[in-house]
Amino acid sequence: MDASSVIRYITEEFDHVVAVENEGDTFFTYDPSGHPPEGAWQPFATVVTSDRHDRVSKLDRPGAFRLNIGLRKATYSRLFGAPPRERDEDWVLDTGLDYSAEDRLMPHPHYGSQYWVCVVNPGEAGFEEVKPLLAEAHAFAARKAKRG
Repeated sequence: MDASSVIRYITEEFDHVVAVENEGDTFFTYDPSGHPPEGAWQPFATVVTSDRHDRVSKLDRPGAFRLNIGLRKATYSRLFGAPPRERDEDWVLDTGLDYSAEDRLMPHPHYGSQYWVCVVNPGEAGFEEVKPLLAEAHAFAARKAKRG
């Protein structure tokens, strides 16, 4: 599985997804207009392809990427318990996990405390595991958009 396959899945599987690419990273939002929202907006998922945002995932290697998904608190808690709060000197959440481990669902190294999860280089089985999480994140984004 590569980053382009994940991007294609998200944009083709879900309605009203707007994918915004910036410096090799892709940010997914829900917007029925088909255009990115005006001003600041929150994605429901992202695909990052470099260590520009952090070095703990070790994405500066050929083909490496990280899929990030924003979850509801209840889903995050069911998967991982209480979100981590302690951070190291680089502001990385202290979970004891190897954030560069491939094909493993884990809290996001920076946004796990906000109920974000991630997987580095998901394989076929790992991607099957996150498909329902992507569907939930998309549905939650759609509900928030409809509330205005």
